[in-house]
Amino acid sequence: MGKFLIEPHFRLQEWVAEEKRYFAQEGLDYEFNELIRATDGQHHMTPDKVGAFQSIEKGRQSAVTCACHWTVNVAASAGHTKIYGDAYSIAPSAIFVPAQSDVRNPEDLAGIPISVGFQSGSHYSTIQALERFLEPEQMELSFGDGMLFGRMQRMIDGDLPAVSLFSGPYYFAEQLGFRKIIDTTFMIAGSISANARPDDVRRYYKALQRAQGDIDLRPELYTHYYLKEFPDKFHGQMDTRRWGPGERIVFQTYSKAMFEDSFNWIKQRSIFPESTMGAGRYEDAVTSFASP
Repeated sequence: MGKFLIEPHFRLQEWVAEEKRYFAQEGLDYEFNELIRATDGQHHMTPDKVGAFQSIEKGRQSAVTCACHWTVNVAASAGHTKIYGDAYSIAPSAIFVPAQSDVRNPEDLAGIPISVGFQSGSHYSTIQALERFLEPEQMELSFGDGMLFGRMQRMIDGDLPAVSLFSGPYYFAEQLGFRKIIDTTFMIAGSISANARPDDVRRYYKALQRAQGDIDLRPELYTHYYLKEFPDKFHGQMDTRRWGPGERIVFQTYSKAMFEDSFNWIKQRSIFPESTMGAGRYEDAVTSFASP
C-alpha cells in the first residue's frame, strides 16, 4: 500500500503536527497534500447543490478526511465511508450580516436568504440554531454561492444579506467588521477510507492529539497557519494574530447516542430523501481504531 495521504481541513492541527514532525515521530509513512492554496481555493468552491456529502459519495483521496458529523453520519449509514469513533471535533461557526444591515436579532432573519453550503456543516447548523427563534417556513437558506470561499467573497463584495461561516472564515468576518447574529457551533467527524490501515490511523490521531495540546497551551503561536487555508487573494486583508484557535479535536468517543440523535434529527427534517439515508445502524457506520 502507498503512503498515508494527509489533506489539511480548515484547521491548525495538521499544520502543527507537520511543523513539529509529530507524524514522523509516530512512525507514520505519509504524504502531506495541501489543496486550498494549491488550487486557489477552487478545491472548496462547488456548484449549487454540491457539498460535503457529495464529495464523500464521489470518493475522497486521503485516508482520513473530515466533514460535519451530520454528513458523515448519513454517508457512513449509506455505506460510502466509516465514521472514526474515537474522537470528534467542535468548530466555531456563526451567521454574519453586513455591519449596516437592519438585522440585529435571530428573529430578524425571517425571510432573509442565508448563504450556506449544501448538505454541509453550515446547512445543518443554521437550521439547528435558528429553530429556537423561527418556524421552518420562515428560514430561507441559499445554496447558490458555493461551499465556502465563493460565499465568503460575495459577502466581502456586499452581495449577500447573510452568510454562515466557520473557523478561519468566521474569524475573518469578525475582523472585517461583519455583525455576528447567532453562534451556530457544530460537530465534525472523521471519515475513514476503506483502505486505511488501523495502525496508520492510530499514528495520525496520536500526532494530532499532541498538536492539540500545543494549540491549547499557546494558540497565538499557530494561528498564522490559517494563511495556508485561504487562497492568496485574501492574505493582504488577514490579520491572523487576532484570530482564535478554531476547530478543537475532542478525544472522546463518538457514541451511539450521538449517532442516533443526529441521524433522527436529519430524518425528521427531510434534509435527505429517506430512501438514500441507509439503515442508520451505529454498529455498521462507526469503527474504532483504539489500541487493542
